[in-house]
Amino acid sequence: MASANVVEKIELGSSGLVVSQQGLGCMGMSAFYGPPKPEEDMIRLIRHAIDSGITFLDTSDMYGPFTNEVLVGKAIKGLREKVQLATKFGVNLADGKREIRGDPAYVRAACEASLKRLDVDCIDLYYQHRVDTRVPIEVTVGEMKKLVEEGKVKYLGLSEASASTIRRAHAVHPITAVQLEWSLWTRDVEEEIVPTCRELGIGIVAYSPLGRGFFSTGPKLVDGFGEGDFRKFLPRFQPENLQHNANLFERVHEIAARKGCTPSQLALAWVHHQGKDVCPIPGTTKIENLNQNIGALSVTLTSEEMTELEHIASKDAVKGDRYPDMRPTYLASETPALSSWKAE
Repeated sequence: MASANVVEKIELGSSGLVVSQQGLGCMGMSAFYGPPKPEEDMIRLIRHAIDSGITFLDTSDMYGPFTNEVLVGKAIKGLREKVQLATKFGVNLADGKREIRGDPAYVRAACEASLKRLDVDCIDLYYQHRVDTRVPIEVTVGEMKKLVEEGKVKYLGLSEASASTIRRAHAVHPITAVQLEWSLWTRDVEEEIVPTCRELGIGIVAYSPLGRGFFSTGPKLVDGFGEGDFRKFLPRFQPENLQHNANLFERVHEIAARKGCTPSQLALAWVHHQGKDVCPIPGTTKIENLNQNIGALSVTLTSEEMTELEHIASKDAVKGDRYPDMRPTYLASETPALSSWKAE
């Protein structure tokens, strides 16, 4: 049972935000992983998570779009003081086209709309979901800073931002957390972004810590991809790459069997063992999976086991990019100099 595992609190970054050491990614309840799940079931799941000590909830205005924020808002009704609420702006899907925006007018309008949908007075952690490479990061974060000063937002975050973009943003207003994909099959962030966050005292929020479900069931996961599941189009799940990637799952499965835990618990425990400044936010739509994820907190890995896992999860252990188009990621998140914006 979930209650057997104590979910501790950690300070995320150095700005004072305290969250549960594991969060809950809410995206899949409403979008991208097939049809939206029944609202009542998802509200029950979110409330079960909160009762179990998972109080850090992650959503975004683009999930749905918009419907996931409404769902989370309903789920936390009467429980607001127990929850650390994170949402994001920056990917505009309103007109059926995907546009990344970070201009001040959009930042403000997006925040006001999120507050209304979530039905709250203040957002605990407000992320720029993707970096608008047309707008200097100083301009975007400058407007986000105003939202903090006005009491609409408590802490600021970035998602999929490069080390240099993070530095520039942090110089305008303290960045509390950077959200990035980090798991046994996504480790490139360890080179530059994680060290930069640690140098600046910024917390790290790891999304897709289970490889978008890959470490739960391995290659057979693709058999369950239904209508509207965007994982069908991800390079790592294509037949030419999946066969190679199955080797990593098999090795993780072997170590998990030795440890007496599930492969997903082992993969999640590995992320937790990266440090107290790291908070993974696995998503799920099932209470039993949530309980299992909480169980990963009880899996202790020795330094030898960490080394073994990192050896089998080396760079060439995984074939395929994270997305079909890698442009809207930290790899292409540099923004113009502030001086160029002023000159316009």
